Amino acid sequence: MRANGTFSVVSMEPVPAGELSDKLSGTVVTALATGVSIMEKHFAGAIEGRSETIFTAAFDAARGIGTYLALESFEGTVDGHAGTFNFAHSASTTGADRQSEFFVLVPGSGTGGLAGIAGTGGMTVDADGTHRIWLDYTLD
Repeated sequence: MRANGTFSVVSMEPVPAGELSDKLSGTVVTALATGVSIMEKHFAGAIEGRSETIFTAAFDAARGIGTYLALESFEGTVDGHAGTFNFAHSASTTGADRQSEFFVLVPGSGTGGLAGIAGTGGMTVDADGTHRIWLDYTLD
């Protein structure tokens, strides 16, 4: 089954690397700044609810170049099935494109009416800034 929706980022709070682990010294310097943020997203459409997201990236905002990796904990409904689950996604950009995309529903993470959810999905951003998500999923 496929479910489609839109989402908006409600908050994005950078987390200083020192708060993540005392093992991160910050002495490895690359051409792209790396960082971690905590995000909240709200979803509408056939995918309705909210997520808490751990968002990591190596990114140059001025050039729009980099890669992100995110792990989300979602609560809400998918096609009317209520529950929770995790999903992970990643993509790279060279400034005007999206490539090397990865999206997976985390096996075994579903609860309630979403217990047994499995599959893949994707995201895109329209020219007007609308964020879209789709899930290609099965339910046990």
